[in-house]
Formats: sequence, C-alpha cells, structure tokens
Amino acid sequence: MARFTGKVALVTGAAHGQGRAAAIALAREGAGIAALDVARPLAYPGYALGTDSDLQSLASACRDLGTECLTFAADVRDDAAVTAAVSETVDRFGRIDILFNNAGICAYGLAHELTEPAWDAMLDINLKGAWLVARRVIPVMIAQRSGVILNNSSVAGLRGMGRLSHYAASKWGLTGLTKSWAIELAPHGIRVNSLHPTGVNTPMNDGLAALEGLTPTEIAERSAGNLLPVPWVEAEDVAAAVVYLASDDARYITGAQFVIDAGLLSR
Repeated sequence: MARFTGKVALVTGAAHGQGRAAAIALAREGAGIAALDVARPLAYPGYALGTDSDLQSLASACRDLGTECLTFAADVRDDAAVTAAVSETVDRFGRIDILFNNAGICAYGLAHELTEPAWDAMLDINLKGAWLVARRVIPVMIAQRSGVILNNSSVAGLRGMGRLSHYAASKWGLTGLTKSWAIELAPHGIRVNSLHPTGVNTPMNDGLAALEGLTPTEIAERSAGNLLPVPWVEAEDVAAAVVYLASDDARYITGAQFVIDAGLLSR
C-alpha cells in the first residue's frame, strides 16, 4: 500500500523545482496535494519563477497518479491568501498531514551593498512566509493530534556563505524555527524537521546563473564545492528525503537537520 493513502500534503513553492518534485513524490505515495505557488514574476530576485501553467500541469500529473491536487496562486507573504488556501484545503480534504515549507528565493549580494527591499524580500519570503503558512496549518494538525512539518532550509542554514548573508540569515532562521517548533509541537504528536540541500538542479539554479553571467554548472560548482564529484543534486533527491521524513519510517525523528549535501559540510 502507498505510504500516504488518505493523507494530505500542502506544498509551497510547488510549481517547479524542489516543490514540484516533492508534490509528485508524495502524490505517487497516495497523498492528496494542495500546491501553493506565487505563480508570477517578482521584482526581486528577478529571475523566472513558477507559473500558473506550471501549477496546472502539476495538478494534471497528480491526477495521472490517481490523486487530487488543489492549486493556489498565492504569495506566502500574503496571510489572507494563505489562510484561504489552508481553509479550502481542509474543507476539501478534511485534514492536512504534511506541510513542506519549500517556497523560497536566492540571490547574491555583499552585505554592505544589499538594498533594504532586497533584504526584506529574502527574509519575508524564506522565513516569515514559512511561519505565516505554518501558523495556519499548525492548529489543523493540533486538532488531529498528528502531522509533519518539513522546512526546506539549505547548507547555508548550517554554515556561512559569502555574498549570501541575507539568504544564509533566512535559512539559519528556518533551522531555529524547526528546533523551536519541534519542542512546542511534540506534545501534540507533530514532528518538525529541516532539510539542508547543497545546490539543486532546478530553475532557480538557472536563474542565479543568468544573473551572474555564468552557466548553471559554473554557478553550482562555485556555490557548492561538494566532496562528491557532482555540481549539484537533483530535485528528486530532495523529494526522496521529504517522503522519508514525512513517513512513519521517520516516526522518531524530530527537531533534526537532514543534510543532502554531497559531502559539502565535511570540508
């Protein structure tokens, strides 16, 4: 039997990249999917993001796997839109068992040259957005007395990285949220963990490369420095970790940092 039959997963940043791969992996295991993505361009960071067409193709892919997928074009910084999406998900499915807080952006800049709007966008999307979504989902999980929250951080949530101070700050913040929520929510049967990938082969990587005037492989190699001879991991590698951590196979894992780094942090 599929591991998540009868369960429901809310995935943010679901239109493409890691979020899409995770949504499909969870759907393949039987989960109903609520897919939320901003689905429009943003002034910062300026590279292409997911689209409404991407969301609709995700819904179609989930249907082909035999599961239902609700889609929401919403910004994680918009509490009203997030609240409406969570409410509609519960109205339709009756529950939310898994939250994959994946929505995020990345961009380069020296700390003293960053603009305030750039700083605010990075922290508001990557960190505040995760909190805004979770604070609407957590009461649902508390009422169920079960649930799993997975925050997609980064290797930058466990080490410093040059020209990425605002990004690292947001990802270290997610690590702190993970540990704090794990303490708060354990009495309610809710587990909380963070994921920490190295560079991932996604459209974000392509966007960063374009901004820097490099090839996607060059940007990944410059940013990562993996021990294993690969410039990046695949979105499906992150999705496999999501499936594991959301499953009963990980029933005693909470407050942990799950690293998918091709050996980067061993340097």
